[in-house]
Amino acid sequence: SSIKAGAVVIAAGVDYRQLDAPGVSNFTGAGIYYGAATTEAGACKNQDVYIVGGGNSAGQAAMYLSKFARNVHILIRRPDLTSSMSHYLIEQIGNTPNIHVLAKTEVAEAKGDERLKELVLKGSENGELKTVEAAALFIFIGARPITGWLNDQVLADDKGFLLTGRDVVQHHDYKRAWKQEREPFLLETCVPGVFAAGDVRSGAMNRVASAVGEGSMSIKLVHQYLAE
Repeated sequence: SSIKAGAVVIAAGVDYRQLDAPGVSNFTGAGIYYGAATTEAGACKNQDVYIVGGGNSAGQAAMYLSKFARNVHILIRRPDLTSSMSHYLIEQIGNTPNIHVLAKTEVAEAKGDERLKELVLKGSENGELKTVEAAALFIFIGARPITGWLNDQVLADDKGFLLTGRDVVQHHDYKRAWKQEREPFLLETCVPGVFAAGDVRSGAMNRVASAVGEGSMSIKLVHQYLAE
């Protein structure tokens, strides 16, 4: 079936890469979370929390959680963060006494009853196992935008996130893809009247509040487009 529309807002979000370890799926949403940590930070007050991931999103989450948690442990498979995280974040983490980077360490198992209680950690070099108490586990190991259904009809970055506004203008295919005299609106894709908001958009902040704000802004831009 097909639907005719004067304008479209794409807010399909992302599909988070899943952590493959026994027990993890049992506690997703009950102590184990994918993506932003802001909504659960208050429940972690004065407790130990763990983060899987060595990118900027993981570093930003660690800095935020350090204001609430007793200790924040970042688990990475690499020897250090230098190849995956921005220097300014590495410096901030190094200057925050309750953030600890556990290099060459991964989650082997998650345990609990109705909620996560413990994690079994494994050293990637020696295979040594260690069980630790964990109030929460936040996973930042990548996400795939749900854009495959567009079949390349809309310009995207190399990871599949949709380009909007100035990013469309700066794309090497801009002149071929954009046929209007004006430039695209802030959240407008290369297709006039098709907008993108939230995590599906290239350059998005990947925060609930930001996604809500972009959703509201996109409605305003839709009205502006329809008034042309």
